[in-house]
Amino acid sequence: MITNKNIVLTGASSGIGLEALKILSKGEGNRILAVSRTAEEKLGSFGENVIPFNIDVSSAEAVDRIFEKADEVFKNEKIDIFYANAGFPYYEEFNYTDWDRVKVMFDTNTLSPIYTYSKYLEHLNGRDGILAYTVSAIGQMAMPGFAVYSATKFALHGFQQGIRLEMPKNLQLTCLYPVATDTNFFKAANPVEFEKPFPVQTPDIVARKMVKGIEKGKKTVSPCALFALSKVLMGVCPPVRTFYWYLEKRKFKRFKEKLKNMK
Repeated sequence: MITNKNIVLTGASSGIGLEALKILSKGEGNRILAVSRTAEEKLGSFGENVIPFNIDVSSAEAVDRIFEKADEVFKNEKIDIFYANAGFPYYEEFNYTDWDRVKVMFDTNTLSPIYTYSKYLEHLNGRDGILAYTVSAIGQMAMPGFAVYSATKFALHGFQQGIRLEMPKNLQLTCLYPVATDTNFFKAANPVEFEKPFPVQTPDIVARKMVKGIEKGKKTVSPCALFALSKVLMGVCPPVRTFYWYLEKRKFKRFKEKLKNMK
């Protein structure tokens, strides 16, 4: 179990972040700065070792403020673990022209964790530390309906892959690659109900495996064994991937028909 650590966790008030918070808050001596846009309203019952902090992480100024707040609550002690988990999706047909709608997702899902890397190295100043990212299985294989979200996660996957070739030895980087997780993620993606991609896991399982991966110093965590197996199978036999995409495209087609019938 992770104990006696100063931890920053973003996206802490729902989904994987909330389940990770539940686990980490049980570790003796842990102090956690729990960050989300609604943390102070939703996380007040966790006790004194969890400090909720309301902020939208999608700007450099916001990330700077998180580090300032961490210095304040941890009394200028080192952040032992920074888990950049915040992110959100769209489930939609990308058939529109809207720069800002695309930009805000890249700001949150990609640029914020990339900037956090630089800020965290600066903060550590040579001391040992752990940076964790929630990337996504969709950052390794795109899905219909998630074109923009896939792009943000592919970019983050590429960054973590590249930065491992140059990052200092004092940093541990652990990246999570969950499949579809049964959280408010899907309601955020689109208020109209749609069929979830296969397979689906519960957030408590994903969070537990991620926390264990951080504790064990793993580079990557793939909580769904089926996804890990399918990557190998699809590499050996590409028609398997083509058939899987065919099934998911049918779901997306049914979703578009549903939207059309609602008009």
